[in-house]
Amino acid sequence: MDHSRRRFALAGFAQGAGLGLLAGLLHRAQAQPKHAAQVHWAASWAGAPLDYRPAPLFPGLPAPPVEPRRFGSESLRQRMVSTLGGTQVRIRFSNLFGRQPLHVLEASVGLSTGADAVSPGSLERLRFGGRALLTVPPGQEAWSDATRLAVAPGQSVAVSYQVQAGTPFATRHVMASTVSVSGPAVMRASWPGAMPSPFSHVVTGLDVAARTVPRVIVAFGDSITQGAADVSQDSYPDRLAVRLRQLGGGDGGFAVINAGIGGNRLLLDGTGPRALDRFRRDALGQSGVTHVIVLIGINDIGISLPEPIQALSPAFRAASAEQLAAGLQQLVDQARGQGVKVLLGTITPFKGAAYWSEEKEQRRQALNRWIRGQQGVDGIVDFDRALRDPADPAAMKPACDSGDHLHPGPAGYAAMADAIDLRELQE
Repeated sequence: MDHSRRRFALAGFAQGAGLGLLAGLLHRAQAQPKHAAQVHWAASWAGAPLDYRPAPLFPGLPAPPVEPRRFGSESLRQRMVSTLGGTQVRIRFSNLFGRQPLHVLEASVGLSTGADAVSPGSLERLRFGGRALLTVPPGQEAWSDATRLAVAPGQSVAVSYQVQAGTPFATRHVMASTVSVSGPAVMRASWPGAMPSPFSHVVTGLDVAARTVPRVIVAFGDSITQGAADVSQDSYPDRLAVRLRQLGGGDGGFAVINAGIGGNRLLLDGTGPRALDRFRRDALGQSGVTHVIVLIGINDIGISLPEPIQALSPAFRAASAEQLAAGLQQLVDQARGQGVKVLLGTITPFKGAAYWSEEKEQRRQALNRWIRGQQGVDGIVDFDRALRDPADPAAMKPACDSGDHLHPGPAGYAAMADAIDLRELQE
């Protein structure tokens, strides 16, 4: 082959190779955005955060005493249940109530095989902007980078972490179980001898990268929503998640997030920030939220001071049905303004509970009449009707009662979940 023909052949080869390379790059460029567009971060588990330092039960009264505590050199492992399935997760770390920076020294995630162990093959170190260390300023939250973890709907996930020794307890929640061991142990699969912790701390969210857009349903309320405070909790959101999982199939088309806080109130701080203040974060702030079920107000009705003390200050006076209705309307307006569908739940019967009275029953009935008459919501869940005793409508059915006449038992939570029309959550 002469020089000119060889140069022509090489030029043709280079041109062909260049076109092939260009075609390959174009194919990848077209494929990657399509792939990215199919991944949606969706909340799969969350815990509503609380301040470790409790607020006063009523404005102007002293707060309950609390023992100041600090983290030592221990590692903590928190176990939670993912309501969605997927191949990638990210974890939220919260310092909402901290007064100094939260330094996370290292953290990992894996599939839980018990309270103190994870599957060794699933254990992955968490990164934050590519780094192993994380600093969360006071009053803020931070997400980890996306981490590969194949998780199925209803499967337990464990997040292990260690924070800088001497950090005061600040942000906690009650929606998971936690154990601890001495020293750095974040990348160890098994923690023999781990001790149960009375608190779950800074890990408040688990998101899953879903291939389809799931329905993310937040159950928002007080202890009647929260249920038992551990990973094997028995609550109406748990029962609802099972119903929806059976309906969805596959990787799960529905997530149910339990944003209940025991003792929480709509209008006043106390156990946790009042619902008016935390709703935008704990309900509307969940990744991909599409629906909210609101059931709150029973503690506003039930918790009250003696009448002679109420006369001393407007802050001590019991909330009226009209005030509670106005508060619920604010939540509805916030959700609708964000395009989130709202289901309002009627306040459940509590005759026989320690703080019940005839006057409080009248306020409950008045508020329930307002709830049932709402036209500007996407649905009404008549929890009252599902639980009340036909022989005494102010009281809970004995079969549904946990025994304290305020909180449902297992049959009561099942009845609450069954009272929700699943068609309203599919729209």
